[in-house]
Amino acid sequence: MRIDDDPQLMVEPGEWRYAPVAVALHWLLALLIVSTAALGWYMTSVEDDPGAERWFDLHKSVGIVIFVLVLARALWRLTHRPAALPASMPRWEVVASLVVQRLLYGGMVLLPVTGLLGALYTKSGVAFFGLQLPRWAAPAHDTAEAFFEVHETLVWAMAALVALHVAAGLKHALVDRDRVFQRMWFQQRKRPAGSRPRGGTV
Repeated sequence: MRIDDDPQLMVEPGEWRYAPVAVALHWLLALLIVSTAALGWYMTSVEDDPGAERWFDLHKSVGIVIFVLVLARALWRLTHRPAALPASMPRWEVVASLVVQRLLYGGMVLLPVTGLLGALYTKSGVAFFGLQLPRWAAPAHDTAEAFFEVHETLVWAMAALVALHVAAGLKHALVDRDRVFQRMWFQQRKRPAGSRPRGGTV
């Protein structure tokens, strides 16, 4: 598909917002991805300590949860197309947003896949919150290390993409103030006209 054919480009969206399901999935995934990345860096620093395997098991388990949520988010997105970005945005910014968004989706799929494939080739295999999953292949150290190297490279690439995504969001919220950020933020419940705040008048 050409960029020029994408319906997300350069059409005035008004006050359109993402659905609550999409908003909840977005921020839940953001929290889990940042947390599991921090956990990954921590566990590699203590991998030789007694009991370190519990951190590795937790990292794998959260990775499986992330993979399932990403699939759910992708399916939701396919059936709920977002409204266009504001026509006031420069075209390069709209195209950059589209490219970064697709790279983030690709990274969110490949990160857990490469990590779990690497884990499947280790002697310990994969356990989901204590439940040992069936082994699909015999342990192979070199194969596991190859997947883990790709996994680590993707972590750094995703860190750069997330930083760029956050910077763009803050620009829209604090500098442009074009309500693009509010599309993916939690909507405040509106009080009926004439109603008073709880606790009386202020």
